[in-house]
Formats: sequence, C-alpha cells, structure tokens
Amino acid sequence: MDERGGDSSRGTALVTGGARGIGRGIARALAAAGFDVAILSMESPADAALAVADVEALRRRALYLQQDIADVAAHARIVEWAQGGLGPLACLVNNAGVTSLRRGDMLELTPESFDRCVAINLRGTFFLTQAVARAMLAPRPGDAVPAYRSLITISSANADIVGVNRADYCMTKAALAMASRLFAARLGGNGIHVFEVRPGIIRTDMTLPARATYDALIANGGVPMPRWGTPEDVGESVAALASGALPFSTGEVINVGGGLHLHRV
Repeated sequence: MDERGGDSSRGTALVTGGARGIGRGIARALAAAGFDVAILSMESPADAALAVADVEALRRRALYLQQDIADVAAHARIVEWAQGGLGPLACLVNNAGVTSLRRGDMLELTPESFDRCVAINLRGTFFLTQAVARAMLAPRPGDAVPAYRSLITISSANADIVGVNRADYCMTKAALAMASRLFAARLGGNGIHVFEVRPGIIRTDMTLPARATYDALIANGGVPMPRWGTPEDVGESVAALASGALPFSTGEVINVGGGLHLHRV
C-alpha cells in the first residue's frame, strides 16, 4: 500500500494536454490502472482542478503544470518537475495537440495556422519524447527503473484519412506516425515500448464545430460501430498499453474509432 492507501504505484505517467477532453480521460484511466499522474496543459490551474481531482479520487498522486510543449527549452524542466514530484517516469502520453485555426479550403491555409500545428503537434511532441526517452535511459541516482516503460503518442485517424479542410493538422498527425515508428526502432533494445493511438470521432470540444457533419457520417454508416467515441474509450486503450497488455509489441498503431479506419467498397 502507498501513503494514500492505494496499491503500490506502477510509476509516474506524464500526460500532455491532460486537463480536458481526451487527455483528462487518459489521466483518469491511468490513475485507475495504478499510475501517479503528472498533467501538463495550457489551462489555468483552476481550470485543471477537475482533472487533478479525478486522479486523486482514485487514490493516486497528481501534479499539474501549466506549460506549452511548443517551448522546447522547457522540456528538461518538465521532466525534472514530473520525476521530482512523483518519481521515475514509466510512461509518457503525448496527447497535447491543436487543429487548424480555421477549417476550410487548403488552398487558403495560412502560414500562421501551419506553423502553429507544426510547433505543437509535431516539433513539441518530438522533442518532449526525446527528453523523456533520455531520462528513461539515464535514471537518476537512487531511482528504481520501472518494470514497464512506454511512450504513447495520440495521433488521429487523420494520420491516414484525408481531411482537406484541415491539411496542417493531417500532415502533422501523419508525421507523428513516422516519429512513433522511429522511436520504437531506436528504443526497442532498451525495453521501452512505443505505441501510436489513433482516435476516430471522439466527442470533445475540438470536434464540436463539426458535430453535424460527424452526426450525419455516423448515421449513414460511416463508422461500423455506429456511435461517437468518448475520452474514456481512448483512456482505456492507453491504460492497457501503459500497463503492459502487449508485452512483446512495439511500434504498433492502435485505432480507437469503432472501425472508422476500415476502407470499404
């Protein structure tokens, strides 16, 4: 038993974009699976309080830091904050991400929107993963190495499915798919498992502007399992991966979209 009365921890999980939406569902599922959770997001501490309370209600420890992952210079400090407060990192979940500033014709896509997506979705995610991987490979003196370590990136069904009204978002998610494979190849020999999770149509604030479009797609058979996904659906999948449900797998893509990714004729 730990000091909070729960089972001994599986280690520390760092979840980016963990204060709301899919990230909050992931943080809650990881806590239920036995992880202490360091939550990183852009929300104010007051707005993130519910996500922290979710974790603590499951008798796990939680920390929150308001931080933009696009600030690569802050990544070393983020790792030190998470490990210093909760212990060695056993899992990183790259969930933070943004979509296009405005959905519309890709011929009208602006450099501002493109650069924002690249800075957060791709550049920030890649270099934070690099910083966490380095920390996992060089534990601090006195730290026990967690029994199972993982790096999990939340990309999107749009890593493969074309969305011409949000080209910058799609391109960064496709690039994350390759980044995940690269980290898997580099770190497999070190016992660090790497996975990519591709959510489909998940009911969050990000999908709110396209709700009518997605409602129609689901109603017309566009999703074999005909319903919206939830943050809990994604969270359960992430928690299973982080807990070692696939012990001899790495570099795998896990689709969480009710079959949206299936190409049918």
